[in-house]
Amino acid sequence: MKIMIVTDAWEPQVNGVVRTLKMTTRHLQEMGHSTHILSPLDFKSMPCPTYPEISLALATKGAVARHIDKVAPDCLHIATEGPLGWAARGVALQRGWPFTTAYHSRFPEYVQARVRVPLSWSYALLRKFHNAGRATLAPTPAIVDDLKARGFTQARLWSRGVNLEAFTPDGPRLERTRSPVFLYVGRLAVEKQVHKFLELDLPGEKWVAGAGPEEARLKAQYPQARWFGVLSGDELATVYRSADVMVFPSVTDTFGLVMAESMACGTPVAAYPVPGPIDVVGHDSPGGAIDNDLRAACMAALKKPRDGVRRHSEQFNWPAATRQFERALVPLRAGAAASNAHAEARAALQNK
Repeated sequence: MKIMIVTDAWEPQVNGVVRTLKMTTRHLQEMGHSTHILSPLDFKSMPCPTYPEISLALATKGAVARHIDKVAPDCLHIATEGPLGWAARGVALQRGWPFTTAYHSRFPEYVQARVRVPLSWSYALLRKFHNAGRATLAPTPAIVDDLKARGFTQARLWSRGVNLEAFTPDGPRLERTRSPVFLYVGRLAVEKQVHKFLELDLPGEKWVAGAGPEEARLKAQYPQARWFGVLSGDELATVYRSADVMVFPSVTDTFGLVMAESMACGTPVAAYPVPGPIDVVGHDSPGGAIDNDLRAACMAALKKPRDGVRRHSEQFNWPAATRQFERALVPLRAGAAASNAHAEARAALQNK
């Protein structure tokens, strides 16, 4: 099949959404499918207000339609709810095409954390966006249940994986000045609550890998931490395996791919008991510890054997996740044919 994925999140961004889409397209291609990404790279764009590293495509619905027609895909997946996502949704609805969507980020919570927009407003908008599709793919059972409770009628599971060959316990490690080492990996943004990690009274060192709008403020407030900036590939695997615990202070993520990557390197995770960590780490888990007291979770995670942490991570594999994605896809032409048939039937009734 020719599969078109429309996404507002793509290179040069470095985040879980981009990594998920890259790994999914790679495995779809290995399964024999042809994949086509429609992203802000295909249009003129502008920096997102308050988040300049994110590009917002300046694209009309007509321009998006022309790109789709050029590819002539068999299936359409709309990965994000940004300008491109809304435009592609409009094209699909206008043509009577079925499509799938994905719920990668708890966008209402992000918006509330930044500009105090009521959750009910944002969720109403997202229900309108996603319920028009045939499936809303969410990364964990807890998120699927939460979406269904909020009125998302098509929510179903599309799990995530980790590159178990790239992220391993074996390989180089960084030197440290003190032990143990507690690590944060991810965006430095208000909704990630990085300060909740940095303000903890913990022994040893605190390391931070990532960048974002909160970077300058956090560096000034917590100069004792070791700051790495954005890492990828081998460098990222090295910093994971060099730490004793990876701390995940966010309460707004849908999955938290960094948790699976850390565990694949044998480094346990400490997190709050919220959707994402509940399914990725779990209660009484060999992969780490979750607790409403984040310091207690950190200290409990220190005691987890690293070989058990690695084994726990192996349940998250991209081939299985990609098969879930593939099964959710719906052929466009079948949808268009059904739409035309309904239209013809209605016209026949009206002419009687």
